[in-house]
Amino acid sequence: MIRALGLVLAAGLVIGASGGDDPLTRPITGADAARWLQPQAPARVAAHTWYIGTRRIRQAVIDTGEGLVLIDAGLPESMATTRAHFAALGLDLRKVRLILITEAHYDHAGGAAALVRASGARVAASRWTAAAIQRGISGPDDPQVSSLIAYPPLPRLRIVRDGQRIRMGRTTITTHAMPGHTPGSTGYSWKDCDKGNCRTILFAASLNPLATGSYTYRSNPALVAAMRRTLAGLKQQNCDILLTGHPEHSGADERLSAALDGKPNPFASPGACAGMAEKYGALLDRQLP
Repeated sequence: MIRALGLVLAAGLVIGASGGDDPLTRPITGADAARWLQPQAPARVAAHTWYIGTRRIRQAVIDTGEGLVLIDAGLPESMATTRAHFAALGLDLRKVRLILITEAHYDHAGGAAALVRASGARVAASRWTAAAIQRGISGPDDPQVSSLIAYPPLPRLRIVRDGQRIRMGRTTITTHAMPGHTPGSTGYSWKDCDKGNCRTILFAASLNPLATGSYTYRSNPALVAAMRRTLAGLKQQNCDILLTGHPEHSGADERLSAALDGKPNPFASPGACAGMAEKYGALLDRQLP
């Protein structure tokens, strides 16, 4: 059933949507839509960085001076929100040159095909994540495979590796392998500088050790070991500002609310990286004997 859906959606990549049902933005979340699509305004994080999306699924936009970078793609049905937030911020979606994906799940990568069509951007992800996006769904080594939803696949992606530096304009983005929530999860960090004041921003991957169906972390010690390394690295990460695709995972939901209330320097989050590592380390421990 899932494979068949993937083939139908793949056909949508070569059929331009000109009104009516659009296979690249067709809603896929059903009853979960109300939870995922609650509206929330965009906010400026730093001089050249913004936090956009819905209340529960957010993305980062970086203006490099030579094009825009988008981190994560949201859902297919959140494309209208993405367009509205770009317009509200005075940003041009057609200037997105690169889309970086943190994980292959539908709520992070589902909108990639629609965004590529709208902008012509390249999409980049870890090798594991790229393979899943090319199928439109993860394989059996994903801890949540039994509950995942297929989305429009994307045939061509750029592969990024751990520690790789991606340079565009004034911005250098560093990739960070963060396996755990999925085997291929990846975070991205960069410096946002304005008048000599630089802030290190990390957009971290999800770290929730959630397993569904018959999958258990205790039966997959290699992924557990990889997640332990992820958590240890996050504890040591130098991040002045921490963002996540699901804001509540990192406390970014509270900082976003403060920004929308007009509080000064709302996204400053010293200690947030270590705090997130502690939070999800404890959840992982509960999954294990």
